[in-house]
Amino acid sequence: MGQASSQVAASEHSAAKPIGMLVAAVGVVYGDIGTSPLYTLKEVFSGDYGVPVNHDGVLGILALIFWSLIWVVSIKYMMFVLRADNQGEGGIMALTALARRAAAGHAKLRTLLVVCGLIGAALFYGDSMITPAISVLSAIEGLGLAFEGIDHWVVPLSLIVLVALFLIQRHGTARIGILFGPIMVTWFVVLGALGVYGISQHPEVLQAMNPVWGVRFFMVHPGMGIAILGAVVLALTGAEALYADMGHFGRKPIARAWFILVLPALVLNYFGQGALLLGDPEAARNPFYLLAPNWALIPLVGLSTMATVIASQAVISGAFSLTRQAIQLGYIPRMHIQHTSSAEQGQIYIGAVNWALMIGVILLVLGFESSGALASAYGVAVTGTMLMTTILVSAVMLLLWKWPPILAVPVLLGFLLVDGLYFAANVPKIVQGGAFPVIAGIALFVLMTTWKRGKQLLVERMDEGGLPLPIFISSIRVQPPHRVQGTAIFLTARPDAVPHALLHNLLHNQVLHEQVVLLTVVYEDIPRVPPQRRFEVDSYGEGFFRVILHFGFTDEPDVPEALKLCHLDNLDFSPMRTTYFLSRETVIASKLEGMARWRETLFAFMLKNANGNLRFFNLPLNRVIELGTQVEM
Repeated sequence: MGQASSQVAASEHSAAKPIGMLVAAVGVVYGDIGTSPLYTLKEVFSGDYGVPVNHDGVLGILALIFWSLIWVVSIKYMMFVLRADNQGEGGIMALTALARRAAAGHAKLRTLLVVCGLIGAALFYGDSMITPAISVLSAIEGLGLAFEGIDHWVVPLSLIVLVALFLIQRHGTARIGILFGPIMVTWFVVLGALGVYGISQHPEVLQAMNPVWGVRFFMVHPGMGIAILGAVVLALTGAEALYADMGHFGRKPIARAWFILVLPALVLNYFGQGALLLGDPEAARNPFYLLAPNWALIPLVGLSTMATVIASQAVISGAFSLTRQAIQLGYIPRMHIQHTSSAEQGQIYIGAVNWALMIGVILLVLGFESSGALASAYGVAVTGTMLMTTILVSAVMLLLWKWPPILAVPVLLGFLLVDGLYFAANVPKIVQGGAFPVIAGIALFVLMTTWKRGKQLLVERMDEGGLPLPIFISSIRVQPPHRVQGTAIFLTARPDAVPHALLHNLLHNQVLHEQVVLLTVVYEDIPRVPPQRRFEVDSYGEGFFRVILHFGFTDEPDVPEALKLCHLDNLDFSPMRTTYFLSRETVIASKLEGMARWRETLFAFMLKNANGNLRFFNLPLNRVIELGTQVEM
């Protein structure tokens, strides 16, 4: 689960009452992990793992689930990962930026950490497709228990729900988002109540809180022990959201919601399902729904569907948020970002991501047709992202926080061991249907690294024929061209060289504006840059100025708005006197040293279809002149 957008503005959160913060956090953060009881034990006992539905088997699995929730979520995420905030922001890309800063003095380590972060981000997109598909399928499958002969309608109904969810994304989710918290609180209360009902039938199931049952399971079933972790990990899906949404709610509301409501409800429900299996092993075909009384089945299916839609919405919003951060950090081509709320910056819509996710989800539902089959593909992306998070947090703890190794290393090794076991248990799933998230992750990793490297090579190639700024200004003094009124702003990636657009303009039009501003936009490894640090201005004389604008990876890069903060008597940025000059590069793949030919061709295609500076920086349409140039890679 990745970086879901909250439904309430951060400023409103800070003033909200603790109970309101807790409810809001439950509605946004815990949708994914909260719907895991729908399919976890069903997959464990009715899957291909061969786990015996008997006293020892049930208690062994429950012990593994219980202590996984304690170790991975309660200890790892709550006590350690949530402390690794990047100025309050969380998530794999924010953590990557933090780790990159921590390893500033170690070039090879820094590169390795960035690669780990990109792998985690790429796998998250695969998870973003699987989560809506498996969640909604598992909810709709409850209808098959209530109505005979309706099984063939599960896939069509699931597709209708999912397609409708993607279609409403462009309109924003602020209104329905108000209901997210109360619905999910109701969901967890129902989970707990069902669990209590089941436990009351067979109280001996509470023995599973003793970790000895988990150890005994491994000893009795040595071959099955590691493999079954591939199903047990389904109880942990969504754990990454605890960290990803920290920027919207803060650590305390997320932690309180977990310990006060979510963890008790999940444990009670899992143990209730286990108690049901002790009394009726045949209930393994769907222990979640069979735990409920017959009269409650239809309402439970409705509530489950709403809960899975909320979980899916959080994942989709998280994909939008992650994409924006990756764009700002330079790993994904610029895309058109539409804001769906005038009050909250975090509510955004990215059409390309939305439709790509929808196509992926539809293909998954049509290809796997059931939550049980889809569970074979689930887990690889989740455990891969969790493992990458642990590696990045380890670097932050040791290099940035400088925790004593004698204290930090044993804890980190424990985290790596557990995450490594879970990941290893899911590797066989790659050939059992789990190749989809891996292939998607590899493809996205190639795209991100190709884009980052291609942009670096593009700047280097353009610099080869670049003219140093001091030499250019000296030539202007010797042979001054005709100057016209107004301010010309030339966007350039290099602050010490003359932009190609400026040279082309002077060559073809034989004029310069009275004020010439060389503008560079810099993205920092922090979420937000305060207004007082937004810009730097240097004057070179002869009407030339260097302006550097600083943005964080969650800031809105509105250049005209940012330039209003630049108050200088001899610089006029009034809209009708300012013209923006942009350079659009056309890349031609060549035999020059750089990237492989196929990657150069791929980069050229990505560059051609990337959103231009005009829309991305919110430049006025009627004040922009774009000049093209060809560059051989």
